[in-house]
Amino acid sequence: MDLATDYTAGLVARERSGHTALVEGGFLYVWGGYVSIGDDEVFLPNDEIWLYDIESGVWETHVMRGEVPPPMSGMCGSCLNGEMYIFGGCNEDGHTNQLYKVNVLDGEYTWKKVNSRGSPPTPRDKQSCWVYKGRLIYFGGYGHKHLRQLDNSRSFVMDEALWVEEVFWGWNNEVHVFNPSTASWSDPHTHGVAPAPRAAHAGATLGSRGYVCGGRVMEARMSDIHCLDLESWTWTEVRPMSPIPRGRSWHTLTAVSDSALFLFGGISIDCAPLSDGWIFDIETKLWRELEHPHKDKPRLWHTASLGRDSDVIVFGGSRDDILLVDKGHCNDALVFQTQPYTLLRSCEDYIGRNPEVLQDQLLWLPRKLKQSILKRISFFKQTAKSQEIRHGSIWTSLQRLQ
Repeated sequence: MDLATDYTAGLVARERSGHTALVEGGFLYVWGGYVSIGDDEVFLPNDEIWLYDIESGVWETHVMRGEVPPPMSGMCGSCLNGEMYIFGGCNEDGHTNQLYKVNVLDGEYTWKKVNSRGSPPTPRDKQSCWVYKGRLIYFGGYGHKHLRQLDNSRSFVMDEALWVEEVFWGWNNEVHVFNPSTASWSDPHTHGVAPAPRAAHAGATLGSRGYVCGGRVMEARMSDIHCLDLESWTWTEVRPMSPIPRGRSWHTLTAVSDSALFLFGGISIDCAPLSDGWIFDIETKLWRELEHPHKDKPRLWHTASLGRDSDVIVFGGSRDDILLVDKGHCNDALVFQTQPYTLLRSCEDYIGRNPEVLQDQLLWLPRKLKQSILKRISFFKQTAKSQEIRHGSIWTSLQRLQ
């Protein structure tokens, strides 16, 4: 890959909210979502996927084919064995409960609609997914049910403002499992006290447990944490020591180590966009607010993916209250350092920020290390939006190294 050519191309994924994104093979894959144009919400093209090289900061885009899903937002995206699955979401025809998949590693980007056995969840959006032992485990969300489907009032809270004849809208706390090996749905019987029904919450898988944090039901936005043992299907509420983050929805939760979760952003109880980041230690049950350089960049209905060295890559979302008229969709990739870097990573990043310091010595590096450092140089050039980038003789000399 010619980094200089890619850099000057200047491609970047369009700003968006309610999309799906995941990291696989060193790339962040971004699909779907919507933007606001005037007073309208416009879904983004469904036949394109964007790839962001998390090492070099370079974007590229590819055409998608096959059984392409309709343009939508609010779907739940996850990755299993190199395939991106999307379930649910909202499109021009309303909420859906369809499941699609696409291989993101074969370079073909061909969608397939998954034909399944068993009873799928009812149509919904803003749910979460845990990936465990080759299965996709979905929790919660907002959607509609018919009267005959309301068999357990404790698992569904009705949104009385949207009741229409025998169609009931609301929030749920259901758990549904999809097994790709058998292409079948099942509903495990859970034990313990389940979380209250909710949507726009955040979830993460850590070991054999699925965690859920916060979210919205009715007018309430919560800050509670619950975990589901994915072996015994037992719910437990985690009661952390204070201080705790504010209640919120449309935030993200990412597993960054064997014992830590990273929470970022969302919208607060008083509808304020949030930019705070927190680390939760599941062993000590302590929250710790993380100092980071993006305090001036609140985000909600964004995505967060685990990158190299426990970095979290946040992409897109909104910086405004999307419950009103949203004009603040974003398309920048924010990188959060959640763990100390290795000496090698620290050196690569230092040279990436200061390429002129060792430009002559770079000629003597092994090819693999040289290419890695060239990508870091590209990354910091790509992300230096407000600074004068020194192209000139430095960039020309670096091109000779490739």
